[in-house]
Amino acid sequence: MTARRRGGRVAADVVLLAVALLFLIPLAWVVLAAFDARADYRAKIPEQFTLENFSSILTPELTLLPLANSLLLSFGAGALTVIVSVLAAYPLSRYRSRVNGPFLYGILFASCLPITAIMVPVYSLFVRLQLIDKPWAVVLFLATSSLPMCIWMTKNFMDSVPVSLEEAGWVDGASRMVALQRIVVPLMRPGIAVVFVFSFLQAWGNFFVPFVLLTSSEWQPAAVSIYSFFGQYGAIAYGRLAAFSILYSLPVLMLYVLVTRVFGGGFAMSGAVKG
Repeated sequence: MTARRRGGRVAADVVLLAVALLFLIPLAWVVLAAFDARADYRAKIPEQFTLENFSSILTPELTLLPLANSLLLSFGAGALTVIVSVLAAYPLSRYRSRVNGPFLYGILFASCLPITAIMVPVYSLFVRLQLIDKPWAVVLFLATSSLPMCIWMTKNFMDSVPVSLEEAGWVDGASRMVALQRIVVPLMRPGIAVVFVFSFLQAWGNFFVPFVLLTSSEWQPAAVSIYSFFGQYGAIAYGRLAAFSILYSLPVLMLYVLVTRVFGGGFAMSGAVKG
């Protein structure tokens, strides 16, 4: 190995180490502060480890109900997004038309609009239709806001499924919807999992939409209830905030592990086409 190549590798390792530290230091603060009764904004080893922060937040009003609301909103938005994305991506993937390109670029442009730019008309629409504080309406809006990018991703995954497999199903008498349900969708399950996780995370971490459209504390998700740890005049309950952050992250980590275990094998199409 030449000296130049060795120097380049060392420089790359240093940069990667610096980037890793930028992520590890905040994570270290969250873990350490969660077990520190006198936690502050500094990352330090607690003088005495305690579970007081967890016991103080493990109440139905502060943690359990908001987490349940977040799961309801996120799973609802993710499931609805997957269904609509598959139905919308199928004609875009299988039919060649002059409007396919403009349509795809149109929905891609829609995904670039910031959510804050459309919340005023959305709020006015929700007020007119009396949908304020209706969780199912918020699920519809969250699913709609993530649909543009999800349709793009679903179409790309669907393009990798050979049309010849569907043609074999048509020969056996299957309709297009039956072929989509029994041939295409099972073969692109890893892609569907990616779309679901993307939509789930979009809804899980969304603060602004439920904060505006859900007014009662009964339906507030965890992304909004975390605001309760920020008191007046800059007072912050650092320890309870860190403990809540850990509990708030657990469902997402569990979802990642589940998706990796179930769909980690990639697309199940090896050997599906012969000849």
